[in-house]
Amino acid sequence: MRAARALVLGVLLLFALGPMYLLVKVSLSPPAEVMTAHPTLLPHGITWQHWQRVLGSGQLAAPLRKSLTVASGVALGALLLVAPAAYSLVQLPPRWRYGVLLGLFLCRMLPEVSLAMPIAVVFLRWGLLDTDVGLVLAHLTLVLPVTAWVLTTTFGTLPRDVEEAAALDGCGPLRTLVFIVLPLALPGLVVAALLAWLFSWEEFILATYLTLGEKTLPLQVYYYLYQGNWFVTAVAATVMTLPVLGLSALLQRYLRETPLAGVTR
Repeated sequence: MRAARALVLGVLLLFALGPMYLLVKVSLSPPAEVMTAHPTLLPHGITWQHWQRVLGSGQLAAPLRKSLTVASGVALGALLLVAPAAYSLVQLPPRWRYGVLLGLFLCRMLPEVSLAMPIAVVFLRWGLLDTDVGLVLAHLTLVLPVTAWVLTTTFGTLPRDVEEAAALDGCGPLRTLVFIVLPLALPGLVVAALLAWLFSWEEFILATYLTLGEKTLPLQVYYYLYQGNWFVTAVAATVMTLPVLGLSALLQRYLRETPLAGVTR
C-alpha cells in the first residue's frame, strides 16, 4: 500500500514539478545544449547569461510591479466586496441562494473577448484605460462569482449557534460578521483571496485590451515568446512562477484547514 502511494505521489510530483524544472533548465542552459536534435534532461552546463540579459535590461521590473499591484488589489477588493454579500446569501433559503450563485456563474460563462472591448470603451471614457485601477476593476468582474461561491460555502459550514450567541450578546449583523464570522472563516478567506490573486496574476486577454503602455508580466512573457527567444522566455516565465510558489507555500497552512463541505445551512 505504501509503495502504491509513493508511486502515485511520485507521478503527481513529476507532472507538477516537471514543467518548472524544464523552465529553469532552459533558462540556465547554454544555447548549444538546448538547440540540438537530442537535448538532455539533465544539465551539463550552467550559464547565467540569459538571466543577466533579462534582469540587466530592466524590462521585467515594471511588469512585475504592475502584476503584483493589480493581483493584490484584485484579491483585496474581492474579499471586501464578496464577504458581506456571501454572508447575506447564507441567510437566504437554499433555493434562492443557489439561484443567485448560478446567475453569477452564468455571467462568468461569457467569453472574456466579448467583455474586453466594451470594458475598454467605457474605461476610455472614464480615463481608466492603461491604469492599475482599471485593470483591477476589470479583473474583479471575472473573479467575483468564484469568490462568492467559495465564501458562501465557507460561511455555510460555520456553526449557527456561534452567531446566535453573538446576537444574544447584542452584536449586530455587521459586528458579528467582522468579529465572529470572519476570524472563524479565515481558511476560506485565504482560499478565495488566493484564487482571485492567481486569476489576476495570469490573466492575459483583458490585459491585452486595457494595457497600452506598461505591460503586465504575462504580456511581457508573450512579448519575449513572440520574439522567438526560448531562453529569455524561460527566464521571464520562471520569474512569473516564483511568486505563485512562494505565496502557495506561505499560505499552505490555511489551505489544509479549508473545509470541503458544501453549503449546509
